Amino acid sequence: MTATLRGVLWMSGAVLSFCVMAVAARQLLQHLGIFEILAFRTLVTLLIVLAVTVRTGTATLKTRRFGTHLWRNGMHLGGQVSWVFAIGALPLAMVFAIEFTAPIWTAIMAVLFLGEHMNRGRMVMLVLGLAGVLVILRPGLGVFQPASLVMLLGSLLYAIQFIGTKKLSSTESPMAVLFWMALIQTPLCLAAALTGWVSPEMADLPWILGIGVGSFTAHYCMTRAMKLADAMVIVPVDYFRLPLIAVVGFVFYAEPFDPLVFLGAAMIFAGVWFSLGRENKIAAP
Repeated sequence: MTATLRGVLWMSGAVLSFCVMAVAARQLLQHLGIFEILAFRTLVTLLIVLAVTVRTGTATLKTRRFGTHLWRNGMHLGGQVSWVFAIGALPLAMVFAIEFTAPIWTAIMAVLFLGEHMNRGRMVMLVLGLAGVLVILRPGLGVFQPASLVMLLGSLLYAIQFIGTKKLSSTESPMAVLFWMALIQTPLCLAAALTGWVSPEMADLPWILGIGVGSFTAHYCMTRAMKLADAMVIVPVDYFRLPLIAVVGFVFYAEPFDPLVFLGAAMIFAGVWFSLGRENKIAAP
């Protein structure tokens, strides 16, 4: 089995994990609050990381960049709150389609804060991406959903936290990033959830495990995939979760297929694909 094929399989695991998280969040939102759901998510992730480090040791969890972890997780938590809110307010396919704008905002943030250049490929990605967003949201056509702006904000926050992840990747292990994410976010979510706390029922346990384990496996699978295969291979696999979650939404929640959501997502993907192709050509020499 080639490294590329193994990368595709690992990324497929991440795709399935994201879909499981979305369904679990939708189910838990029926009677649990957003912060309570996120508290359970990060707590389960923390327990998994601690269980892994029992075997591997805690040396990889040490950090001298706690400040970077802190602001990165503030942005990530804001993105997670927006995502869970949107899961309960929008069709699942629309949530994932808007989430795909994160690479666009990441490119803009990289230019503004990392000193990277806005080359032709990134400019095409920006134009096609913003056009795709307008196709998905359709402002002024009577079908605009204000909740979609919350997910758009969440996508922007995801992009900002990705810059933090990129900064940390030079010195921190993926397990350390997950550990500090869970350790920082768990008490914050618990504190925010206490005022409206609802005791979960036994029927909620599979969904709590689903969103917690899915969070861990999504990050782990994506990290392994990126190490094994080129982004030109990984990104199309990631976009496959849009039709997959659309089928889930149709079968389990009677959400109709929206062709314009797929058209907008295709425009976003085309821009990202073109930009990645340009980046590869620049890096090839």
